[in-house]
Amino acid sequence: MEIIPAIDLLDGACVRLHQGDYEQVTRFSEDPVAQARSWQQQGASRLHLVDLDGAKRGEPVNDEAVRAITAALDIPVQLGGGVRSLQRAQELLACGLDRVILGTVAIEQPDLVRELAATFPNRIVVGIDANNGRVATRGWLEQSDVLATDLACLFSADNLAAIITTDIATDGTLAGPNLQALREMAEVSHVPVIASGGIGCMADLLSLLALEPLGVSGVIVGRALYDGRVDLAEAIRAIGEQRLQDVTSQLLDMA
Repeated sequence: MEIIPAIDLLDGACVRLHQGDYEQVTRFSEDPVAQARSWQQQGASRLHLVDLDGAKRGEPVNDEAVRAITAALDIPVQLGGGVRSLQRAQELLACGLDRVILGTVAIEQPDLVRELAATFPNRIVVGIDANNGRVATRGWLEQSDVLATDLACLFSADNLAAIITTDIATDGTLAGPNLQALREMAEVSHVPVIASGGIGCMADLLSLLALEPLGVSGVIVGRALYDGRVDLAEAIRAIGEQRLQDVTSQLLDMA
């Protein structure tokens, strides 16, 4: 299971929102490139970027920072936030991004998601951000009646790289992931699921390993890394050790 550090960009700075509330902002760094390099040096195999300005306004704001980050790193970088057209997705992929994440358009323009997935196979991710099981859009400022699991089923036959599922109620709270919601999403999705929201300690990360056989292939971690509650290098090592123990135990049970 891949541990993916998150950098949320707002006005060019690294920040975190509490439960997606733009009025509850914590600023962690004014230098996103230095922060991105730090995560790579600590062992990250992928970086997750969120353009919070783009998600809210639906237009590019932080492209200069995005280009600087992708140029500075050797690991793949994915980005979501305000990607609502074919042209915008193409622009971002041309910036050096490995993947782009589509959220709002997954509801409003599902055919565009399919077109992009066909044009850029395994480089398009659908971001499903849910509040009480129902999808929120436009930077979580609008609430739909669409069930998160229904939206996941809609795209399961397409050439997606993954589905990122965020539980808004736990995002930025450090209160632990919504394991039940993750399980439900993984059970209906035919593409890998990446968890996001609520990670507050090492035990939270290890709890996700039980869902790995269902298709939960990664987890995005933000505030817990910035607060020092989780050490990235230690977490990567712990996940590897726990997986090895689980495999060894399974082999012994079969012997």
